[in-house]
Amino acid sequence: MAAERCIEGHGDLVKSPLALPQEFFDRDPRRVARDLLGKLLVRRIGRQTLSARIVETEAYLGKNDPAAHSASGRTPRNAVIFGPPGFAYVYFIYGNHYCLNVSCLPDGEPGGVLFRAVEPVTGLTWMARNRALPQVPAHHLTNGPGKLTQALSITRADNGTNLTDPTQSLYLGSDNLPKPLVQTTPRIGISKAVARKLRYVVAGNPFVSRRSF
Repeated sequence: MAAERCIEGHGDLVKSPLALPQEFFDRDPRRVARDLLGKLLVRRIGRQTLSARIVETEAYLGKNDPAAHSASGRTPRNAVIFGPPGFAYVYFIYGNHYCLNVSCLPDGEPGGVLFRAVEPVTGLTWMARNRALPQVPAHHLTNGPGKLTQALSITRADNGTNLTDPTQSLYLGSDNLPKPLVQTTPRIGISKAVARKLRYVVAGNPFVSRRSF
């Protein structure tokens, strides 16, 4: 089982986490975004496994959310967020980086969560190498949506990956740590529906993308 495997970490051996079940994502994106904090994003690249703890997310609420990609309807680009829950929606933005989201709600009902920042757990050397920043402090490796996808080598090729399947090269796992203290703020980096408090961060965590609290 996944929980019985060990992966080489940054100075430690840690158990490979059990994948989150699909029903975890078959809910309101606001609940999913909050509950994802403290969970693990796991990436396999060949024989190397990278993992990072999720510390910042944003919820996007579907057709009635002007900031959501689904607001203008289904397209080939955003089809994943109209599909079953628990799948990776990856898009290219500003011509220079990728953003990772996970689909929420039942099949046919759009909704999703954007991963804004993660805290590296294992594979820091590989993450730094992927970002071509060998001397960068650890908290700068993944404190932004484009930084974390570069550090974990996530691209549009990962679009549509089932993030609830631990046999995939990218999946979301559980952990046994206590639930973190969560703070909410307005979403950042958008121009529509900017006042909605749909950004969720682990309070006091130095790996978040912006300290707006």
